[in-house]
Amino acid sequence: MPLPEDEQGFEDRRDAGRRLAAKLAEHAGEPQLLVLALPRGGVPVAYEVAEALAAPLDVFLVRKLGVPGHEELAMGAIASGGIRVLNDDVIEALRLNEDAISAVAAREWRTLRERELSYRGERSRPRVQGCTVILVDDGLATGATMRAAVQALNEDHPKRLIAAVPVAPPETCEAIRREVDEIVCALTPPAFYGVGRWYQDFVQTTDDEVRELLRRAILRERPQCELPAPHSPSNHAT
Repeated sequence: MPLPEDEQGFEDRRDAGRRLAAKLAEHAGEPQLLVLALPRGGVPVAYEVAEALAAPLDVFLVRKLGVPGHEELAMGAIASGGIRVLNDDVIEALRLNEDAISAVAAREWRTLRERELSYRGERSRPRVQGCTVILVDDGLATGATMRAAVQALNEDHPKRLIAAVPVAPPETCEAIRREVDEIVCALTPPAFYGVGRWYQDFVQTTDDEVRELLRRAILRERPQCELPAPHSPSNHAT
């Protein structure tokens, strides 16, 4: 469906990344700057941001913990670095016990670790503590995945945390704004209708594309933040 002239979207995720990078230009060359992408769709966007800002790029994985039998309803999330965030309201309302939560979490941990190994190989995660982190996705709808990632990243104490997306509804941007130091939403159309509407090409990003873009980013040899000593998974209620 053609877009109105005053609501033009993006050709594809790479175009979205370049246009998003222009709105983040003040951070170009900033020391201890790190761009993290939410796979898979956030990676092509974040690649262009990292390229423009001369920053290292890596991925930050989040897996939703769906309620057993109602998997579309999130009772929490897990994220890279051994973080588990729980939604106490949902858990209490449905009287979910720790055994049920742990069973779902164990399954999602396996998937997350497999994905991390697939994308990163044996490379260690970059350090977040003390860094300015720009967390990038290809767009927000409800913002649930971004919110889980923000909560998890804050446990690693970044110097500043910036959420950046090409497109999102105004109310979602405002909700996320309360949880980060800065948010950049390139487009905030009141009539949203979903992230894909704002892209001419919104074909799904593949695992191979993610690996290739990360490989290219590594070859740029940007200074990386090193990860502190690993810690065991911890629980954090929201």
